[in-house]
Amino acid sequence: MQRIDVHQHLLSEDLIEELARRRHPPMLVRRRQGWTFRVSGEPDSVLSFDATNAALRSVELRREQIDRALVALSTALGIETLPGEEALPLLEAHHRGVEALPPGFGAWGAVQLEAPNPAEIDAVLARGCVGVSLPATALCTPDALERVGPLLARLEFLDAPLFVHPGPVAPTGEAGPRPPLPVWWPALTDYVAQMQAAWFAFLHGGRQAHPQLRMLFAMLAGGAPLQLERYAARGGTAPAEPDPLVFYDTSSYGTQMLGAVADTVGVAQLVYGSDRPVVDAAPPLGPELAGLLRSTNPARLLTSQQKGDLA
Repeated sequence: MQRIDVHQHLLSEDLIEELARRRHPPMLVRRRQGWTFRVSGEPDSVLSFDATNAALRSVELRREQIDRALVALSTALGIETLPGEEALPLLEAHHRGVEALPPGFGAWGAVQLEAPNPAEIDAVLARGCVGVSLPATALCTPDALERVGPLLARLEFLDAPLFVHPGPVAPTGEAGPRPPLPVWWPALTDYVAQMQAAWFAFLHGGRQAHPQLRMLFAMLAGGAPLQLERYAARGGTAPAEPDPLVFYDTSSYGTQMLGAVADTVGVAQLVYGSDRPVVDAAPPLGPELAGLLRSTNPARLLTSQQKGDLA
């Protein structure tokens, strides 16, 4: 079996050019030390030039003994939620970029959400994407989940997984100058809340509507499964068993959180996602656990067959 990292980001030259051409978020501003990301609702962040170098990333894969890294468009940028005429050139640049990556990379496709169109699911899968990523904000209420239901239904019909990743942060709307937020603030507040909301929305109505859809939640779904006791205390009906078609990537977390979520959903539902280049450190995994998270479990996520060629 291949050893797979299910969650990386790697901006191509085409996408960088498109983002640098923009004059309002999401956009890139070239600086001496790298690119500055300007995204609505978030503090500016810096992306080094090395972080966009596919050759250097390939070296990292070999060093970490990863056979295949799946590259996603970061839905936190808000590209999918732009008006269609703005989103489509950026989405096309993403897909051209991942198609040009060297061996060792695969990709999650991305689609515009102004007018959800199942035909776009067919198009990105035909380009070789393993599945499609959507921002958690597109699934974070029952109504939102219903709106993108045709996209989920098409993924389910085509037997391809959905990757749920944190979405754009809503601007605060506060007027006048205010102290800047720490750069980590959205990741520890907005992202966690979005992922938990999307997980509970899918638990509430998504699985019933899409019984065969395989789901991957980034960052352990923000720890949402650990809230099942509170869910039951507030009138929800907790599932008797963990959902075998819902998977959780390890991005940003260490052994304490991994252990807690594994105790709740089972280690068979965890997969390795590094979130490079956003996160550098990977959780320490013993040989047996590494084999499960990097090979055995991703094989179940990416194909409905227990065994299969993932190349």
